[in-house]
Amino acid sequence: MILSETLRAEARAAPESGIVAVVNHGRLREGLIPLWAGEGDLPTPSFISDAAAGGLANGETFYTWQKGIPELRQALARYYARHFGQRFAEEEFIVTGSGMHAIQLAIDAIAGSGDEVVYLSPAWPNFAAAAGVAGAVPVPVTLDQSGNGWSCDVDKIAAAITPRTKALFINTPSNPTGWTADKETLQAILDLARTKKLWIIADEIYALFHYGHGRAPSFLDIATAEDRILFVNSFSKNWAMTGWRVGWIKTHPALQQVFENLIQYSTSGVAQFMQRGAVAALDEGDGFIVEQVERARAARDLVCDILGATGKARFTVPQGAFYLFFTVDGITDSRAAAFDIVDNANVGLAPGTAFGPGGEAFLRLCFHRRLDQLEEAANRLAKWMKTV
Repeated sequence: MILSETLRAEARAAPESGIVAVVNHGRLREGLIPLWAGEGDLPTPSFISDAAAGGLANGETFYTWQKGIPELRQALARYYARHFGQRFAEEEFIVTGSGMHAIQLAIDAIAGSGDEVVYLSPAWPNFAAAAGVAGAVPVPVTLDQSGNGWSCDVDKIAAAITPRTKALFINTPSNPTGWTADKETLQAILDLARTKKLWIIADEIYALFHYGHGRAPSFLDIATAEDRILFVNSFSKNWAMTGWRVGWIKTHPALQQVFENLIQYSTSGVAQFMQRGAVAALDEGDGFIVEQVERARAARDLVCDILGATGKARFTVPQGAFYLFFTVDGITDSRAAAFDIVDNANVGLAPGTAFGPGGEAFLRLCFHRRLDQLEEAANRLAKWMKTV
């Protein structure tokens, strides 16, 4: 008997992360510049860490509110009032054990065995994998790319919908492409969801990492209170808290008990002292976010200039998030290329094969790091490109 065959088929089918495979190949190499993961190189700011340490010192180590402490849910309401110009009650927020946990709970609430969830691809691979583990069928719809950049054809989304479709997963600004939906595209997607009576799982984690004027357009700009939208988000990116694993869901207050129950039967809540750090992030971290975004903008421009000058790298300058998704002339197998870049350029990139249909020929570079390191990495990549 093969032991694994006694497990659920969905668990057995969960794919190995194509990003982690490259990370494991190169993580111990001396001098390697790691641009493969979706995080910056700054540690969590002290005003956040100190708040969490204070909670720990004050003995906040017991069971706490399943849905999140009131102070954190109130801070989330203040955050949305400042950045989205709308007022929400604390009952509209559920604190989760990471953005990934928020996505899992959203899927659990909407889709199960045999149901379909349509998502835009290339995409962060964890969503499709999580849907599959839940028994749902992830259905990719590829973004279009042209000389004008990445775009979303809403008619392609409509064509992918079947009687088994339960939800649309929309990530904008996008990881990995940097595509950012304009208000008209969001309205067309929302109109489609309303007509078909579908849920939208809106991943707007990079809304403030937007290189236009202010934050990126949001479904919140056009939605009504009764629209079927679950907003999933995380503290990871805005406040350099990737290792904390704290996120949230913004939902209709009528659904609070449902999600509180799902929290109970998954993690039973986020540690209270960690939530103290999250409160500080929201209430005191706007200036840090501004600094982060401007730092990322400068990094984006530097990398694009160096790689663009090679004449071999092809890309669209990203509108949002902090990734450059690019191809290299002559390279068709990005997975093999990512391993070769580790071995011969000592730079870690994520292969586009990890991001699903439409990403196979691409490489993803996270440019959310200090400029001197990025300049060195880009120059190493430019030198490597001369050999292919």
